[in-house]
Amino acid sequence: MADVSLQTRLNPLAEKLKLRLDEDQLMNCMRCGFCLPACPTFRETGIEAESPRGRIALMKAVADGIMSPDEVFEEQMNHCLGCRACEPACPADVKYGQLIEQARDAIEDHTEQHRWWVKLARGAAFELMFPNQNRMRWLGKGIRFYQKSGLRTLARGIGVMKLLPKPMRDMEKIMPDASSHGVVEQIGTRHPAKGEKIATVGLFRGCIMDVLFTETNIHTVELLMEAGFEVVIPDTQNCCGALHAHSGEAEGARALARRNIQVFKDAGVDYIISNAGGCGAILTEYDHLLHEDPEWKEGAAWFAERVLDCSDLLVRYGRLPGFSEDESKKPVKDSEPVRITYQDSCHLRNVMRSSDAPRRLMRQVAGVEYVEMMEADRCCGSAGIYNLVQPEMAGQILDHKMEHVKTTEAHYLLTSNPGCLLQMKNGIEQHGLSDRMKAVHIVDFLHERMCSGCGSK
Repeated sequence: MADVSLQTRLNPLAEKLKLRLDEDQLMNCMRCGFCLPACPTFRETGIEAESPRGRIALMKAVADGIMSPDEVFEEQMNHCLGCRACEPACPADVKYGQLIEQARDAIEDHTEQHRWWVKLARGAAFELMFPNQNRMRWLGKGIRFYQKSGLRTLARGIGVMKLLPKPMRDMEKIMPDASSHGVVEQIGTRHPAKGEKIATVGLFRGCIMDVLFTETNIHTVELLMEAGFEVVIPDTQNCCGALHAHSGEAEGARALARRNIQVFKDAGVDYIISNAGGCGAILTEYDHLLHEDPEWKEGAAWFAERVLDCSDLLVRYGRLPGFSEDESKKPVKDSEPVRITYQDSCHLRNVMRSSDAPRRLMRQVAGVEYVEMMEADRCCGSAGIYNLVQPEMAGQILDHKMEHVKTTEAHYLLTSNPGCLLQMKNGIEQHGLSDRMKAVHIVDFLHERMCSGCGSK
C-alpha cells in the first residue's frame, strides 16, 4: 500500500485530481447502486466501472492515494456520456455531473497524449470558433456555401466523403441547411409582446443553434411574443460553455460564463430563456461554475436562478396560444390522426428537471395523438460530441433507442435539443424510417400550428 501511495503522490495527474475533485461529493456517494439501472453505459456493458458508482469509486481511490490514475482510468472518465440520469435516481443527491467535469478538467490539463490533429481540432473549436459569434457566423457561411454551391453533390459523387470516419459521414448526410445570418441579423434584437406584457425575457441563441437552427430561434421568439413576453436577444452574448465544461476546458467555460452574465444583466431581463437543453443546463449551473470566484459569485447566482427552458416559461407564466391542426400535414388516411412522440433531452430532464412542460404543450395541439415512447428518458447517445469521439458506444445506445422509436409508429419525433435532434435524424436515416417519420424540434412543431388569438392561459 505504501508503494502505491508514494507512486500516487508522485503522479502529477493524481495530484491534480486530489485538488480538483469535490471531497464532499465523493463522500456523499453511499454505494447504494440506485444509479446503475439509470446509467446508459452500465446498461450496455454490465461492468461496474462503467457506472456512476464505479467511476466515483475510481475517483475516490485516486484522491485517497490507493491507486494511481492510468490510461484505463482516463478511458473510463471519458466513456461517460455525461447524461446525468444518475442524479435524479440518487437518494443522496450526489452531484455526479460536477465530479465528472472536475475529473475531465484535471485529465485534460495533464494529458499530452492527444495526437497533433486532435490538439489542432480542439484548439480551433474551443479557442477560436465557439467563443466568437462572428467566427461562428463565418462557419455558417462556409457550411452553407458547401451545401448550396454544388460542392456537397460533387464531394458525394466522387467519393470524397468515404475518406471521413463513418460517424462524420452519417452526420453530414442529415445536416440541416446552415444559415449565413443568425437570428439577430434576420429579425433584430428586441421584439414586443402581443397584448399586455407579462415579462421581458432574454433569448439565449446559442452558437451551433444559431448556425444550423436559426429558424428555430426565430420561431422561439415568435412563440414567446404570442404568449405575452417581450423578447430581447443581446447581440454580444457568446457560447454557453457546455462543450468546454464537458470536455475538460473548465477555464474556457468560466470565461464564457462571465461574459454572458454581464451581457444579460445589462439587458435588464426578468428571465433567460433557452431552447436547447444542453445549453440551458450549463446556464443554470453558472453559480457552481463560478462559486470560487468572489467577483462573479453573486452575478452567477443572479443569472442561474433566472434560466428557464422555453417550454417551462410558456407553461408556467405564458398566455398560451391555441395550437390548431395542420391540414397539410395529415397522414394519407384521413381517418388516421397525426401521431407524435417525444425524446427527452437528458440535460433538460436531469439537470433542469423539466419533463412535464413539453408534454403538456404537445397534448394541447389539436388533431394529434401523443404517444409516450418507452424509455424516452434514456440518453440517445448524442451527448455533445460523444457520438463522434465514442461512436461504438453511441451507436449501440442509438440502436436500442430506435427500437423504442419504431414501436410508437409516430409521424413526428420531437425533442428539445439540437444535438438530440441531429442524433434522432441520424437514427431515422440509419433505420430506414425516413419515408414515414420526421424528427423536429418541439418549438418548430408548435410554431407551425400556432393559432394567433385563440389560446388561453
